[in-house]
Amino acid sequence: MDIGVPLRDLGEINTDALREAIFALEKSVWDENTYRQQAYKEHANTKSVVLLFTDNEAWPEIEVTKENGWDLLAEHVEPIMNKILSEHYPPGGTVIRCMIANLTVGGIITTHVDGHPSFHVGHRIHVPITTNPRVRFMIEGKPYQFKVGKVYELNNQKTHSVMNKGKEDRWTLIFDYVPADQNVTFKHIDNRDSVQ
Repeated sequence: MDIGVPLRDLGEINTDALREAIFALEKSVWDENTYRQQAYKEHANTKSVVLLFTDNEAWPEIEVTKENGWDLLAEHVEPIMNKILSEHYPPGGTVIRCMIANLTVGGIITTHVDGHPSFHVGHRIHVPITTNPRVRFMIEGKPYQFKVGKVYELNNQKTHSVMNKGKEDRWTLIFDYVPADQNVTFKHIDNRDSVQ
């Protein structure tokens, strides 16, 4: 969404429990859902644990699916999302995407603008879980250093990119919130594996 500024600082949040849960995940979990990496070339150097995702094909009637990452991390992610949404956004909307994104050491997310119509009407929220001094988030050619313990809304209608030149991976909680007044119809589907 074009929020009029490149980035909004939404204040502080505690992510300690979520960070511990992320670090406890099996390495194989990061390779279970590769849709973003395959569909969007700018995300080729990332890995994701996806909790919620949307089918963009029938916009503005979309399906929001609950993915396998939900069972792994929802108990830690939901309170964070609820706190942010209740403090900064009107009630009644829908989270259409939610994931933990991992930008690996040396990884680059190339310059792009989020183009699908859902990105024009949704608030894109970033919650850094880990970072390092050599991670740079560029918006309109200007560098930003995101800090752990903070929450940011990104203007994803501006050109942006990320590079990780540090010695540690960068993990971020990212979710998209579409307010109720945006004339979007949502269908919620549970897409998790049925294997117990």
